[in-house]
Amino acid sequence: MPTRRHILTGAAVAAGAAVVPATTAYAETSVDLFPLGVASGDPLPGAVILWTRLIKAGLTRPVEVEWQVARDERFRRIERHGRTTARRELAHSVHVDARGLDAGREYFYRFRALGQISPVGRTRTAGSASSLRFGIVNCQDFQNGYWPAYLGLAAEDLDVVVHLGDYIYEYDPSSRFADRNHTTPATPGLDQLVTLDDYRARHAQYKTDPALQAAHAAFPWIVTWDDHETENNYAGLVDEIDDTGAKLQTVAQFARQRAAAYQAYYEHMPIRAELRPGHADLRIFRRFDFGRLLRLNVLDTRQYRTDQPGGFPGDFGLATAGTANITGTLTGEDQERWLKRGLDHSPARWNVVAQQVMMSRIKFPNPTGAPVPPIVANLDQWDGYAPQRTRFLQYLADRRVKNPVILAGDIHSTWFSELRTDFDKPELEPVAVEFTATSVSSDFPIAFDAPLKQVNPTLNPHVRYFDGSKRGYLRCLVTKSAWHTDVRTVDTIEVRETPVTTSASWTVEEGTSVLTR
Repeated sequence: MPTRRHILTGAAVAAGAAVVPATTAYAETSVDLFPLGVASGDPLPGAVILWTRLIKAGLTRPVEVEWQVARDERFRRIERHGRTTARRELAHSVHVDARGLDAGREYFYRFRALGQISPVGRTRTAGSASSLRFGIVNCQDFQNGYWPAYLGLAAEDLDVVVHLGDYIYEYDPSSRFADRNHTTPATPGLDQLVTLDDYRARHAQYKTDPALQAAHAAFPWIVTWDDHETENNYAGLVDEIDDTGAKLQTVAQFARQRAAAYQAYYEHMPIRAELRPGHADLRIFRRFDFGRLLRLNVLDTRQYRTDQPGGFPGDFGLATAGTANITGTLTGEDQERWLKRGLDHSPARWNVVAQQVMMSRIKFPNPTGAPVPPIVANLDQWDGYAPQRTRFLQYLADRRVKNPVILAGDIHSTWFSELRTDFDKPELEPVAVEFTATSVSSDFPIAFDAPLKQVNPTLNPHVRYFDGSKRGYLRCLVTKSAWHTDVRTVDTIEVRETPVTTSASWTVEEGTSVLTR
């Protein structure tokens, strides 16, 4: 477990203090070369990805980077070490696949380059255990407010953090906080990023936040993207539905933008992936096993999806457009086959699908008060791809997949639901549960909050818990007998630090898909 000193150390390093003890082998810690901190991710039983990025004015040549992994934070017991090269073409980012480690063990890591040493990070490999503790986060709009939730997350006792997307936002500078304005892109006025430099600058800006750096330094992360890492509500190589004029792009233009977005994402994430610079594709769907306790299938529901149906502004419209979308897919056929193979042959007690958008069917009351239509659906979610959802839920039932749990984000609010093969038949036994995490800082339209709380029992009876008023994260404890989820929230994002409290707690007993308090 990271101590309070670890957390304060991470925050202090981000603010420019040299606080990590020097050793005879390494120089004094400096953030001059490592202003974005360090991170780790994609833990396997004997390996983990270690990440950092070198930033220095005028740095263009390749730089040799040393790395160390130790049992202790003072690096008296070095377990693995080596050298790698940070290159200009990948923004001098570093991805070390540190292998030969013990399963299920805590380690500390650091880097050295050009005579300077990075902050120290803590990580943990995957392994067999009787329990697993992890956090779920998503949607961190830098301009919308501060991230006290990340300070709370960094103080938790966790094995891993799962990030479900919207790590950055693409919008032009416009914040009510003087120190939270976005970087200015090469083409202001489009309200989106276009070039590789645009995306790199935005990722780097987000990574300078002390709370985010502390959370990255405390645990390994497993990440996946949603839409805003590239552009709002894009689908495959199809531009946002509302784009017109200079914003509207051809498929070829959008492919170049997506290639830039994907490369910058890779450059700034502790992810195990094979990047081909300049290509508009990057496979990030992948799988993690934590012994026989839990299998985590991480999806990408943006890169391979078909366009949202109906052509409605904002992709909010009639639910019938989604139910009629027979050929629509959020995953693409190859990823769907990969997912089902992993579920068919899983040795795990809990089988988790971590993805971006809500799978639950949700009927939204129209908050504008307009009489037509009185009820709308978010067609950017699985509601826009209802036939595929029905096939997948039926598959879970037919194959008797053991303890399936769906994780989602995107909607900036907390939803806990029981999923059925037919949402119009509440008498059916649920075949899975879904936990949708609220945002770290992005807003949920407050006009929806009270109406949804009022009508969910009748319009959406499978939703057992909903709250759109607070920001935060989910904290999960999984054992052989039960899955326990706490809703961890802050009262405000107007300040950098504020207490995190538990708003609600729900449990799923092993062998059921029923949510209980």
